[in-house]
Amino acid sequence: MSNRTWFYASEGQQKGPFPEAELRDLIARGTVYADTLVWTEGLSGWQKAGEIPGLVPGVSAPPAALMPGDPPQVTVSGSDSGGPLSIDFGIWDFTWRSIVLAIGMSFLIPIPWALVWYLKWLVPCVKVPQRPNLGFMGSAMPVALGVFGVIVLMIVTVATGFDWLNFSIFPAMIVLNWLFLKWLVAGISSDGQPLGLRFSGSFWASLGWVLLANIASITIIGVAWVYAAWTRWFCRNIAGARREVIFNGTGLEFLWRGVVSVIAASFVIPIPWVYRWMSGWMASQTVLVERGPQPGT
Repeated sequence: MSNRTWFYASEGQQKGPFPEAELRDLIARGTVYADTLVWTEGLSGWQKAGEIPGLVPGVSAPPAALMPGDPPQVTVSGSDSGGPLSIDFGIWDFTWRSIVLAIGMSFLIPIPWALVWYLKWLVPCVKVPQRPNLGFMGSAMPVALGVFGVIVLMIVTVATGFDWLNFSIFPAMIVLNWLFLKWLVAGISSDGQPLGLRFSGSFWASLGWVLLANIASITIIGVAWVYAAWTRWFCRNIAGARREVIFNGTGLEFLWRGVVSVIAASFVIPIPWVYRWMSGWMASQTVLVERGPQPGT
């Protein structure tokens, strides 16, 4: 193995130097991709890692021209700014963590802390092109306030016997779901730093999707198309980044995969494999593209 030191580019910034062994470890972990720009002494300029012979396993490339010098200035073009997401996690790791989460949520009070603990494990399992070491930095307190608020509302409803309060629980749950999406997106980080993302979807649109999903559930089949469109709406409303999140999955794909998932999950034991299969497909259908010119409003 070569004793050269390497640099790589991430979000227009130069990272390194790294020994070659460490760079290969970053490639194996998915931090550095085949289309990530890299440089080492002897290269005439920044090149994609996949173009360096033998650097990225399974990728063949012509010999790179080596020249002495220092790392050139990093330039980031639109050509390496997109691509699909991916997700991977161990089955047993998922199983025991999901069981602990379910137990925590069954007692209501631990829900916020159990949820944060679970997301701190799950979010790093998602790999985003050109965005290394994804993480989650959300606090449990905003979730706690929402959960406890709903609990108080339910207690008041039972204690007072006011039937009209029962009708307020459903809207309260929708508000809580909408606030949860905002909290979830805002808590995403990279390399230990907040990404500054935000969820810009309105409450009324969120309410509309919930109502539409409930109506579509009557038809059973139609709900797959609603969920596909609902997911596209959610992705389009992730704001605060230079790239737009696009979901390309279709209702038909949702339908047949959903049917297979329900059948397989009915046997209980396959649930972890079904979840990984379904989440892997959804990640592969989610891509990052450069934002186009925003129309004037």
